[in-house]
Amino acid sequence: METASCSSSSSSDSTVKPAEQPPDECVEADKSMLRSDSAQSGPSNNALPFGNLTNHSGSGDDSLDGLPNCAPRCPLTPSLSPRKRTTSQSKSEPPLLRTNKRTIYTAGRPPWYNVTGTTFKEAFVIGLCGGSASGKTTVANKIIEALDVPWVVLLSMDSFYKVLNKEEQELAAKNEYNFDHPDAFDFELLVTVLRKLKKGKSIKVPVYDFTSHGRRKEWKTVYGANVVIFEGILAFANKELLKLLDMKVFVDTDSDIRLIRRLKRDISLRGRDISGIIKQYNKFVKPAFEQYIEPTVQAADIVVPRGGENFVALDLIVQHVHSQLEKREITVRSALASAHQGQPLPTTLSVMESTPQVRGMHTIIRNKETNRDEFIFYSKRLMRLLIEHALSFLPLKPVSVETPQGGTYEGKRLSGKRITGVSILRAGETMEQALMAVCKDIRLGKILIQTNHDTGEPELHYLRLPKDLTEDYVILMDSTVSTGAAALMAVRVLLDHDVAEDKIFLISLLMAEMGVHSVAYAFPKVRIITTAVDKEVNDQFHIIPGIGNFGDRYFGTDAPSDWCESDDGMDI
Repeated sequence: METASCSSSSSSDSTVKPAEQPPDECVEADKSMLRSDSAQSGPSNNALPFGNLTNHSGSGDDSLDGLPNCAPRCPLTPSLSPRKRTTSQSKSEPPLLRTNKRTIYTAGRPPWYNVTGTTFKEAFVIGLCGGSASGKTTVANKIIEALDVPWVVLLSMDSFYKVLNKEEQELAAKNEYNFDHPDAFDFELLVTVLRKLKKGKSIKVPVYDFTSHGRRKEWKTVYGANVVIFEGILAFANKELLKLLDMKVFVDTDSDIRLIRRLKRDISLRGRDISGIIKQYNKFVKPAFEQYIEPTVQAADIVVPRGGENFVALDLIVQHVHSQLEKREITVRSALASAHQGQPLPTTLSVMESTPQVRGMHTIIRNKETNRDEFIFYSKRLMRLLIEHALSFLPLKPVSVETPQGGTYEGKRLSGKRITGVSILRAGETMEQALMAVCKDIRLGKILIQTNHDTGEPELHYLRLPKDLTEDYVILMDSTVSTGAAALMAVRVLLDHDVAEDKIFLISLLMAEMGVHSVAYAFPKVRIITTAVDKEVNDQFHIIPGIGNFGDRYFGTDAPSDWCESDDGMDI
């Protein structure tokens, strides 16, 4: 066990450039802690950064599930005036932008799975233990700021208090209930949630109301952590919980300081009176610390005296986490490019019949001389045909209906709960209008995946998915698929949200054989549907003969000479 007791006299904050423009859809930053998953570009607004945060209770941002039940029927066709395009992430810009109201994350989540689609690396979990008001959350905040890595989750043990019955409620109202005893926590739920989060799954976290001593109706959704910081007074008190922690940190703070902090917190935030707080502290908090919390210091890897002011200890923690994350790095794109060569196309692929009409539309949209107006018109026609073709693969069940003449008609109806559309931004969003035109009141989700210019790997920047996708058939839309790296990541996201693999339909106007093989190899139950498959991908991972950069041609944006086209419309 290592004890870091030295402190630094000063610290410096790097200068952060302001965002170019306020994000129209950015989630307001909570003052406590974060889960970062930002985006950079939107379908019709050039570049929209997004940011999502978790609150002190450790819950995730429910904007992940925040879409309305039915999609708004607004025109998708962009204005025909050309616009300049902005890059997803300038190398000179920091990955974290802060204002007085928002925190915006401009770094994406790198692949957390291998070419087989299997989760390759688990989240790195840091456990923070210490007495009540010892400064665990402050330490967590300092660690996250110093880590400077995207997709961090702060999970608080306070979210997992058990729901009190009527008798326990009465005791709590009189400050007679022991909230510091191990029996006060739902360890079974806590272990289940942390285990799923460590494995990269989407999870729901309860929100505990300290005023009513019960759980709120709406739980928070958390997903996509590279690093999980779990803090709580009894973080080391459960053997199953300890097995999930990669690093264990004990925050050691003087008892008098902890009492003063507890008084301030419980009076201002939890509506308690001083006499009740002192009574509860002497009867429950102090004895519980001595009996259950203080002995667990033996399980700690690092002890941090003075909490968030101990910069030397924080540096040690950050250095160790960085070294562990470096060991878990994985490359996907290059592996995809060298795999599956010369193999026959999979049976899960369906290519729409190349009728004279379809071939004529391909001739127009592939022609580099086609103006933008015609490109949009014929692309939308082709999208509509593709959507109709894709829907024919949905399972149907026989049903009998009575006609107005009193006769019986033997027909078909969707055999399933519902259909949800998910577009890979930004080019994939162009297909939403065609889907809405044939599926009434369909729910829509969005995923933004872009290339990291330094590593060449796809990164997940932002997602917004409807609630309860478990039983849905999901139409995953992207304009083109070359290596399949972005499609692979999008499918993995859906699987992490408990969508069944055989209920995912990947549809695209144009695919390369390489991309088809990559998706089919990793996810053999996913149905792949397109209007055409081209054989080659060049050294820049562009489809040959291809269609060009679909996003730029559709939205009228100009790609700079140093822009990596595979970010958008030229699938990665």
